[in-house]
Amino acid sequence: MPYKKVEKTESVIGGNPIRIKFKDVFEFKPFYESLHEWLMHYGWSDIEKEKDHWETVYAERIDRNGAKEIWISWRTYKDAEGAPFRYYLDFNFHLLGLTSTEVVKEGMKLKVNKGELELHINAVIEKTYEEGLKKIPFIGQFTELFNKRVYRQEYEERKKEFYQEVYVLQNFIKQWFKLKRYLPYEETKSFFPSMAWPSHLKE
Repeated sequence: MPYKKVEKTESVIGGNPIRIKFKDVFEFKPFYESLHEWLMHYGWSDIEKEKDHWETVYAERIDRNGAKEIWISWRTYKDAEGAPFRYYLDFNFHLLGLTSTEVVKEGMKLKVNKGELELHINAVIEKTYEEGLKKIPFIGQFTELFNKRVYRQEYEERKKEFYQEVYVLQNFIKQWFKLKRYLPYEETKSFFPSMAWPSHLKE
């Protein structure tokens, strides 16, 4: 099933995607799996509602030195609980210069990756009730009235709720990569252990 193109959506993060960049030693597969589990925990699914159809794009190129360049895209969504809105999260991964290396952790030698990861995340909200209204004779022409009067307050509340979840997601990713964050609260230890080893941090 092709990914649904949503025409009437609004970004909840100001129109520009969230951009997270990490260049150092890390293990990509555990991050990939941890992010997948995080999304499932929060009720996100792919368009076919299958656990193994998250990826819509996977492309890989290997240069003469064995370094990999990888492009991955995820398309996920979930319906707002008890409201006629749908949330979408689009992930675009770009891995550059990915090679194998080794680190010593707690006396054990681990085979990991070294390279650069850039992740773009876009978050949009869809007014699903609009499609239904258009199918009702006469009522359909009052869609804008429904937008401004009937659903406006709930839409703003759900948009804010979605924004907060995106903020939590961004913090989760930054915590996994041990990137600097500015939080107005005390942070608890993540359920998903980090497997990133920034060279500027000493453990």
